[in-house]
Parts: sequence; structure tokens; C-alpha cells
Amino acid sequence: MVMPAGASPILLLLVLLLCWVAPSRQEPAPVQLRLAGPRGPAGEGRLEVLYQGRWGTVCDDGFDFHAATVACRQLGYAAAITWTHSATYGQGEGPIWLDNVRCGGSEGSLAECVHNGWGTSDCHHGEDAGVVCSGQRLPGGPPQTTTSGHLGKVPGLSLEEVRLKPILARAKLSMPVMEGAVEVKHNGHWRQVCDAGWTRNNSRVICGMLGFPQEKHVNTSFYRKLWNMKLKDPSSSLKTLSQKNSFWVHRVRCQGTEPHLARCPTQVAPPAPHQHACPHGMHAIVSCLPGPAFQKGTGKGRSKTSPGKVSPSMVLPVRLRAGTHAGEGRVEVLRHGQWGTVCDKQWDLAAASVVCRQLGYGTAKQALVGAQMGQGLGPIHMSELRCTGHERSLGECHFQDAEQSGCRHEADAAVRCHVPHMDFQSQVRLAGGRSPEEGVVEVLVPVQGQLQWGAVCGAQWGLNEAMVVCRQLGLGFASHALQETWYWAGSPDATRVVMSGVRCAGTELALQQCQRHGPVHCPSGGGRFSAGVTCTAHAPDLVMNAQLVQETAYLEDRPLGLLYCAHEERCLSRSADHMHWPYGHRRLLRFSSQIHNLGRADFRPRMGRHAWTWHQCHRHFHSIEVFTHYDLLTLNGSKVAEGHKASFCLEDTNCPEGLQRRFACANFGEQGVSVGCWDTYRHDIDCQWIDITDVPPGSYTFQVVVNPKHEVAESDFSNNVMRCQCKYDGQRVWMHGCHTSDAYGADVVSDLEQQDRLANNLV
Repeated sequence: MVMPAGASPILLLLVLLLCWVAPSRQEPAPVQLRLAGPRGPAGEGRLEVLYQGRWGTVCDDGFDFHAATVACRQLGYAAAITWTHSATYGQGEGPIWLDNVRCGGSEGSLAECVHNGWGTSDCHHGEDAGVVCSGQRLPGGPPQTTTSGHLGKVPGLSLEEVRLKPILARAKLSMPVMEGAVEVKHNGHWRQVCDAGWTRNNSRVICGMLGFPQEKHVNTSFYRKLWNMKLKDPSSSLKTLSQKNSFWVHRVRCQGTEPHLARCPTQVAPPAPHQHACPHGMHAIVSCLPGPAFQKGTGKGRSKTSPGKVSPSMVLPVRLRAGTHAGEGRVEVLRHGQWGTVCDKQWDLAAASVVCRQLGYGTAKQALVGAQMGQGLGPIHMSELRCTGHERSLGECHFQDAEQSGCRHEADAAVRCHVPHMDFQSQVRLAGGRSPEEGVVEVLVPVQGQLQWGAVCGAQWGLNEAMVVCRQLGLGFASHALQETWYWAGSPDATRVVMSGVRCAGTELALQQCQRHGPVHCPSGGGRFSAGVTCTAHAPDLVMNAQLVQETAYLEDRPLGLLYCAHEERCLSRSADHMHWPYGHRRLLRFSSQIHNLGRADFRPRMGRHAWTWHQCHRHFHSIEVFTHYDLLTLNGSKVAEGHKASFCLEDTNCPEGLQRRFACANFGEQGVSVGCWDTYRHDIDCQWIDITDVPPGSYTFQVVVNPKHEVAESDFSNNVMRCQCKYDGQRVWMHGCHTSDAYGADVVSDLEQQDRLANNLV
């Protein structure tokens, strides 16, 4: 630097000082990170960034495992297990500082990754990203990068993915891949794991990560012969590769209870500098046992695994509810004959993994807290679960009864499980829609020995079938099932109808698993009569409060003079048509009904207000013409009396504390039931009854079906049926044993489906 003559020494000193302190344009701004959101295990939460003195969030657009690895390392954890999207840990506040973050995985700070620029984002807080980090948080300064050591104890060690490389021909043809050599992705490169010191516990953890509940014995001596043959083969590069330490992960030591390999002590390189990583060994071989839903020849998505030799009192049946994808949902257990939820106090990956394995999945990816999969109904059975990870059922874990812990349904626990990769997504697609979530359904099926894309016949296509398609595509639930697709043009290479007569239970993992015609039979010919769907990430779920029905049921002999409007709306049995009006009366079995929305989206009528039906006599609109069916059945299932209820006023009668009522019928208001709220129809409202005037005394089954025609899509239809035992002596009625059908869901739903098929000549 040349200063002009006469420049003062002070000025010179000032210029030098400014040059020294001015930061480089390439140097990223210093930032701090933290994890926020509902209480949960350490090392997971919504990712927040402190920039210019303000905390803000990170958008999930472009966010991936590499970015999660950098964030976890910056937070002082050993590695990342996974990352989350769509505000899994709740929506943050303030600015969204980072969007479209792209990391290589080796950066020392999230600020060093490529992104749109600080505060430049087109996201909203519903897209806030989160991370799940592994290992204990390390005290002290920023972690140093290392290439060897014990994973979970040494910072900077990035274990990203695990896979099985099939060796045998039968394993290569298997889907999912269940047997092969273990490969681990470490710092962006795939390595094989040395089999020296390999144990069944290691295999158990690997299988859990790949979505399998159990490992099984494998004949390693056979694989050893294949390995030795390859080493001697001059055309194989195995001998050269296996001499390099970069080809190997030296040693893994798992206890078998870890939900992820990143939690196992692992040595990537041998302890001595010039020691060979696997001197006399070969690659570790693992064989996994799939859950029932993923075994060849099974078509149902719900799995029930045998708990093995465990005391029956310890085995608690478990299920998942309201999850968008297979292997996720709110955790519910069956105790004392009643389904109930689990409180999220001390809910962690170990307990969540017990649930996942019991259901036939692998270990848990995430243990979710704060009712992130919706709030349940009924009892909260368990709290403060402490599991080791070897249990076959939650009943074997230590836990507290939830009544003692003061839990509420706002703290219902949920889980996301590792699920096997089945490649189902590549066998179906949507075409012609306005967005990726809608369109004509096109499937890939064998036609005369060749795989071919084609359309699905729209005849008899319904919500159950559409649900399977949306799940198969990873798009959540079906909001609409279309039998005609006039406005959507299918793909030119898929005009032929290749599937017809499709009937799904709704729980299958792929449309190809559903029942269908052998030879295709589609009189409408496809084209504009091909099947279509609209998918949505979240859906409502209506459940009747069975206890209230049992407590409020009674008989009333009501004069005909008060029943003109009810008669007009067909709420009386047919014999009422032949009475001498207004003389006489009808005997009515009356009760109150309370219908809860336990889903993750509002329940709204399918039709807009312009299409609602006006009923002059009662002077109100019907937003859904048949909202509930009421039936009295003999013990062998024959119907002796029936009733129905239109939704003339679908509203939030009540909501839990902290939730605002949003739907009200007054002044022609919007109708619906908000998430977590409930709609109550009192016993003294017209049509809230079954007309039993012609029913003889005896023992019966009382049944209520909510949303019976599936006019509005729900995440789960198996809990829409409620049944009670009913005794009528001619003067009085006793109602007892009321329960929603999902405790016996498979039987009830199949019964209803059978009745529907008979009514439509489908059998």
C-alpha cells in the first residue's frame, strides 16, 4: 500500500487496522443452532438458527441427510439419524432464515452450506425442518472431524445409510432384499463391514434399520466359499479392493437394542496406523425375517406378529392410528378390554422400537410426542415407559398407570417406524392432474408376459381403492375417488385398461395386492371412465362416543301429532304410513350421540353450501343426506328396525381446552367438525332414534354407523361402527357393552362389506 506524502501516522494506522479486521466476503456469518419444539428425547427437535440476534427456522425445501449431519455435528452430537419435514416438531416463530439448504456433509457449520441467502425464502412455518441426532452431546468447543473411532462417542463421524448387497441369485430377485453383505455409507462413500467379531446383535440392529423385526441365522461357511472363489478369480477386482482400508468398516459392537447403527460403538479404521482393517475376514452377511405384511403372498398392510414365548398377560395388542404412511401413527394399546393411548412422558426410541417390532416393522425412526398424530379418545393406559429394547410387547416394559401421572390426550405418543423398501411406488402413477396429488390412476402390471402401463376401470372404484393408491405413492390419504375422469388426460402409453373389478380392504400396501378380475372386464371401456384419485397428506377420522350412547338410551311413546316432520324425512318405520294420523303413537328408542374428530384434518361436507338440501318442515339444510345409520339387529345379524340421521347441523359443539370452535350452524354458517372437537346430537332432537314399534321383546344388537356411505374420506373407516348389546322386554330397554368396532374391526368391516357386496350382486 502506498500512502500519499504528508499522510499522518494516525491515518496510516487506522487504514491498516480496518484492513486487518475486515472480514472476507467468503467467510460465512457466525450462527448458533438450537433444537426446539415439544418435549422429547435429547438430540431431536425443530432446527432453529440465531442470526443477527434473532432466532428463526430452516425451511425443509432441499433439506436432506447431509444438511442434518452438518447441523447435528454443529450442535455437538456425533451424527444424524434422520431429518424431518412439515413442522414435525411444531411450527416455529419469527423469520425463516434458510431455504434450499444444500450441504456436502463435511461442512463445519450450516452457514457454510449453499442456500438462497439469509431470510430469502418462499416457505411458511408449516415447512419447518427438524433433525434427530445420535450420541450424547459433547461438552466443549466445536467437534473435530475424524475418520475412525467409536461412533456415538467421537464427533464428526457420519454414518448415513445402511443397505444389504444381495450376493445370491435368489436374494437379488427378492423384494424387499432380505439377505446380503452389509454396506455402510460413511462420509458419502459406501464401505463393507468386516465380519470379524460380527454378532447376532449387530444383525438385529441392521435388520431393524431396514424395516425388519427380526434377524435369522445365516450359513456363513457357504458365503466364505463364494468369497474365496472371488479372491482367486483373476477377472474380479475384489482382491485389490479388499486390501484397501477405505473399503472396510473395521468393527461394529451392538447390544441389539439400538434403534440405529449410529448408536453402536463402531471403529471405521483399525487402532494401529498400518494395521489391515480386515486381514483374514470377509464382508459381514446378514439375513432378515420380514413382518407378515411384507412376506411373499400376503396382501394386507396391517401386520400381527406372534410375540413368542411371553406370558399372555404381558402381551398387549398394539395398533397405529392416523398415520399418513405405513408404519406410522398414534400408538394405542388394548388393556382391560379397551383401546387407549400412551402418554409421551419418557417416550423414546427404545419404547417406540418395541411397538414397531411388535407390529412387524423394524426399529423406530422417530418417537413423536405432543399428539403429533392427533389426539386419541378414551383412556390413557400407560405413562413413563422404560424399555430396554429386547421386549416383545410394551406390557413387558416398566410403566406407570397414566392416571397417576396426570397425562392428557394432548400428550399422546406416536411413532414412525423403519419400513422395508418394497418398490411399490414405481408400480403406480397419476397422470393428467393439476398437481402431483391427483390424476388418472395408471398401473404397471404384466400383460402377456411383459410389464405394461395401463389404466384401471372406473366401475366400482371407491375410497378404499383410492386410499391404497395414495398410500402406495407416499401421498397420504385419498380425499376423492373418481369413477369418471373427464378433465384429466391419461398418458398416451397407458390408454389400455389393464385392471378391473378392483376391491381393496383399504389396508393393502399396493393396488396389485387387492382382489381384481382375472381377465379384464370393463364394459365402459376405460378412457374417460378410468379410475382417478385425489390425495391429501391429512384426513379426518370420526369416532362415536360409545359410553354416552349406553348412558342416555331410553324409550319414548311419542304421539303421531308430533312426528309429521320426522315422517316426512323418513325417520319412522314403514308401518307408520298406514296409521290413522294424528291418532296413535310410535315407540322410539332414543339416545344421544357424540361424534369426535380424532384425525388430523377437519371433517367437512363433500358438497358446498350451494348444493345443500333445504327441508321446509324442519326448516334447515342437510349438508349430508345420510350422516349416520341406526340399526337394530337380531343376534344373527338380521335387521329388524332401522333409522338414519342427516347432518342438518354439523358443528363444533365442544372443543378441548385451548382449541377454538370454528364451525357453527347459526345464520347458515359453515358446517364441519374441527380436529380434536366433537359434534353432539342430543336425544331429544327429531330422528335421533330407532322406531321399534313393531319389534317384539328379545335380545338384540344395536348398531350405529357414522359416514356409512363413505361420502367424506377419512383416515380410518374401521372405527366408524359402534355396537351395543340391547335387551328389550316390551316396556323397558337395557343397553350395555357398547364399543366402537375397531376393537373387533376386521370382523365388523368384513361383515359390512359382505352385506354391501350382496346388495350390489358383487358376490
